[in-house]
Amino acid sequence: MITNLTKDNIEKEISNSDVPIIIDFWASWCGPCQMMGPVFEELSGEYEGILKFCKVNTETEPEVSSQFGIQGIPALSIINRTKEIDRIVGFMPREALKEKIDIILSKI
Repeated sequence: MITNLTKDNIEKEISNSDVPIIIDFWASWCGPCQMMGPVFEELSGEYEGILKFCKVNTETEPEVSSQFGIQGIPALSIINRTKEIDRIVGFMPREALKEKIDIILSKI
């Protein structure tokens, strides 16, 4: 399951999470974001209970994007205990993204 984050729910979702969070910052006009969407969704099922998958639409939630200092999309921010611990910028194919996520999780 993927949670859509907004300025109204982001603090609660991050502070109440028992597991690390990965946030996909995206926009409808962004081609690489559209390619990342299905990959992100597919991986969300594999990490259930290990990593919480969330999305932020940068068009409708510019405050959240600004809060995270997002300058280019797609951008994946990995949060652990309310702190960003890593960031992945740009499209990655499924296997490359899974490998990167596994490396980041192994360091937590």
